[in-house]
Amino acid sequence: MLQSLRSLFFPESCKSCDNELLEAENMICTQCRHTLPLTDFHRYNDPAIKKVFYGRLNLEEATALFYFEKKGPVQELLHNLKYRGHKNISNFLGNWLGADLAILDNYKEIDCIVPVPIHPKKKKTRGYNQVAGFGKALATSLTATYRDDVLIKSKNTKTQVFKGRFTRSDEILDAFTVAIDNSLEGKHILLCDDILTTGATLEACALQLLEIPNIKLSIAVMAIAQ
Repeated sequence: MLQSLRSLFFPESCKSCDNELLEAENMICTQCRHTLPLTDFHRYNDPAIKKVFYGRLNLEEATALFYFEKKGPVQELLHNLKYRGHKNISNFLGNWLGADLAILDNYKEIDCIVPVPIHPKKKKTRGYNQVAGFGKALATSLTATYRDDVLIKSKNTKTQVFKGRFTRSDEILDAFTVAIDNSLEGKHILLCDDILTTGATLEACALQLLEIPNIKLSIAVMAIAQ
């Protein structure tokens, strides 16, 4: 009853198309739920992300929930997450992808989920790391541990999402440090982030994680730019 009254006076809108949500809908409307561009990489062992890192990283598994296009519905969804305070979108997307991964043998041996960190100054301004909820939900789905104390962003770099691979600043390569933890030796780590463009940020984080002896590394992101 209270929820119905709240919906009447303070209607929620879809975080992708901005249409008003029906009472039974959560975060995104049913239409967007069925039309958002899913990659299904994990369902069909599609190597698209591994190809991005070919010759740079040796990955066990790699997937993305959505395809990302400028001015598309996924961009609106992620902008609501990153810049408009709707941090619950992160958990929502983690639950969505996590439900898919949990039934796949290739992901059942994941031991630990590590989110790409943001700099403390940016976290203070935004109030949260937009990847945290995503990572925590994945950890719950995969019965893995969630560790946000392994990677540290030590340099407050400017956003480089829409820079090309060759114009992207080299400073990102040494913007991260890793806290070596003996308990992670030999573990299978899933590194997660919001959007994959050139892969420079994920590569920088991965190279730090690979300083931990004998780990296996996989990647999961909310979206991959086309």
